[in-house]
Amino acid sequence: MMDRVAFLQIVVVFLWAVMTWSPIGEWSSVCEMAVKAADWQPAAGPLMTPWAKDVRPDKVWPEYPRPQMERAEWINLNGLWDYAIVPRDQAWPERWDGKILVPFCVESALSGVMRPVSPEERLWYRRTFVAPPLAEGQRLLLHFEAVDWKTTVWLNRQALGEHTGGYDPFSFDITDALRPGENELVVAVWDPTDTGWQPRGKQVLKPHGIWYTAVTGIWQTVWLEPVPAQSIRSLRLVPDVDQSTLWVNVEAPSGWLVRLKAMLADRTVSSGEGKPGEKLALKIPEPKLWSPDNPTLYNLIVTLVCEGRAVDQVRSYFGMRKIEVAKDDQGVNRIFLNGEPIFQFGPLDQGWWPDGLYTAPTDEALRYDVEMTKKYGMNAARKHVKYEPRRWYYWCDRLGLLVWQDMPSGDLGRNEESRANFRKELKAMIDSRFNHPSIIMWVPFNEGWGQHDTCEIADWVKSYDPSRLVNEASGWHDHGCGEVSDMHQYPGPAMRPLEAKRAVVLGEFGGLGLPLEGHLWKPEGAWGYVGYKDQQTLTDAYVALLTKLRPLIGQGLCAAIYTQTSDVEIEVNGLMTYDRKVAKIDLGRAAEAARKLYLPPPEVRVLVPTSENQPQLWRFTTVQPPGNWMTPDFDDSAWQEGPGGFGTKGTPGSVVRTEWKTAEIWLRRSFEVESALDIGQLVLELHHDEDAEVYINGIQVAKTTGFLTNYILVPIKPDLARKAIRPGKNTLAVHCRQTRGGQYIDVGISVLIETARK
Repeated sequence: MMDRVAFLQIVVVFLWAVMTWSPIGEWSSVCEMAVKAADWQPAAGPLMTPWAKDVRPDKVWPEYPRPQMERAEWINLNGLWDYAIVPRDQAWPERWDGKILVPFCVESALSGVMRPVSPEERLWYRRTFVAPPLAEGQRLLLHFEAVDWKTTVWLNRQALGEHTGGYDPFSFDITDALRPGENELVVAVWDPTDTGWQPRGKQVLKPHGIWYTAVTGIWQTVWLEPVPAQSIRSLRLVPDVDQSTLWVNVEAPSGWLVRLKAMLADRTVSSGEGKPGEKLALKIPEPKLWSPDNPTLYNLIVTLVCEGRAVDQVRSYFGMRKIEVAKDDQGVNRIFLNGEPIFQFGPLDQGWWPDGLYTAPTDEALRYDVEMTKKYGMNAARKHVKYEPRRWYYWCDRLGLLVWQDMPSGDLGRNEESRANFRKELKAMIDSRFNHPSIIMWVPFNEGWGQHDTCEIADWVKSYDPSRLVNEASGWHDHGCGEVSDMHQYPGPAMRPLEAKRAVVLGEFGGLGLPLEGHLWKPEGAWGYVGYKDQQTLTDAYVALLTKLRPLIGQGLCAAIYTQTSDVEIEVNGLMTYDRKVAKIDLGRAAEAARKLYLPPPEVRVLVPTSENQPQLWRFTTVQPPGNWMTPDFDDSAWQEGPGGFGTKGTPGSVVRTEWKTAEIWLRRSFEVESALDIGQLVLELHHDEDAEVYINGIQVAKTTGFLTNYILVPIKPDLARKAIRPGKNTLAVHCRQTRGGQYIDVGISVLIETARK
């Protein structure tokens, strides 16, 4: 006797089949699927998110997967498929190993399998569906949103074709291979992971450190779409704020007519028509501009017309926004959004999930990450060496989040095969995500991982998409190309020197770590760039880090990317735990600290100059002085005198004017202050290698450890500054300690003056 729960599941599946044009077919098949759904369970993974409980085989990723080119009719093929893992050279599986839940990769818990696939093996999938009724002349397209990496597809044992690429969508016209009634769909996937020459991001066969579990096979939605024989194949949308125009290119049969209609809410604001393949201008009167604070989106209806009759129609949307690098009123290059400078602050967003790996458990989970980023007071995200399902960008478009989009990395540039793979998949990334207004920057390379032909590739990206910025390489090897100069500094913050043409950004910093018991992928080996004992001290350190950003903005820093959105596997430096159950850094304090970053850039007035540009005289000694050496009344007349900075030549970022090679050095100099400093924030301008202590009139105002590779501004706590500094003569004293490698010390003092918002 079937119990009540199983009966209700059958009813739900039946209704779902009717409502979504499901290919399940006859009642017996519906019953069979319900029983299978009742039996399915996720594998016992090390960590699960709150959304895992919402994943069901009869309703897995039911959302329309292509939100910027939507048709009314579609058929979702997500759900339980047969799978088999066999030797790579085996022609066809002799038997099926069991059921896998598509679209979760085979290594994930939510797939129900959680089994690795080696490069010597091939992963096979199989399912059946009943061919939907097609109107006269209609075609049926089979869409794969993403499969990693090399995919071969058969329908009814007839080969449809192959596709290589782990991230981009691809399709087959399966009409001619269809047969009445039940059809058999078979998919074979081979993925070399880190033994191959393809873009793969952070996937490795043996996870460790910042390298994560491999992802093999289908990891985004699979779906069917009936389309007219002559149909709209793609859209390319380019907003032109200066001309109040949306430029539209529609790929469709030539010789026909395209009609365009733009709407704001339910009101038509513009319409036009033209030929497919041409650059069509759709005027948008008095456009409401898209920004993180006001993510206004227009709806767009595109109709293909033949002899006055509409033969195809798709719905889309667009945002009117302009992104550029331009000079501010101080002559400093800034990133401008819609004609105004905008400081960009957001997380390094890796897009990994403990239960689904590359695939979020649900659309609600995808949205949650974007919403939490906004709640932390951030206005941007850098999507790191991966790109996401189109639904993630949809939420960024809707909720207002600026996106820097990385190209997935790999062992690239080593040979012609790797170069060809990279360029093919780079173009596919841009093409498939081109229309999202949230994406404002393309990042071809990260930290030298597979970096090659840098300027040639950066120039090609800019010529292919002039509407966005190009960041040639985030971190490490800078070739002077693109429109931004991007450095990484942990924990930071820091910035490179200003440039005549490019904006200066901090592509990674932070990495403050905290392991929380009960929320760890593995209890052993958890790490962050800097570790903290509890959420209070972690939040304190985070707020202090953001406070240090403010002076750099005054110097010309245009953006900062904090590592990272969530913990990932053994990395515990996330704003949230890997399972997204705990916000590790206090939301209120974090958001308040972030809001200050978006104020107009402060003015930086030099009070005590460093020796970076002009030599400044100091008294110094390398012999241990008495304990009161830092006080104003100490007699330093017996000390040596020389110009800063002090160190060994070749130390990164140093300007050595007096050689210092001993383990320690003590420095003193005097400076005058005309009146009490109540007009702004006192900051140290500092370059140290390694540990340094800084005193003003005998009061310690800073203590640093480690080393820097350039000058940074370090805020002095206001109460400490008021206590330490006084009108008239003041004494600046410094102690620096060196243990290994290069060495350098130089210090100055500036005043940070906030300017009123225009």
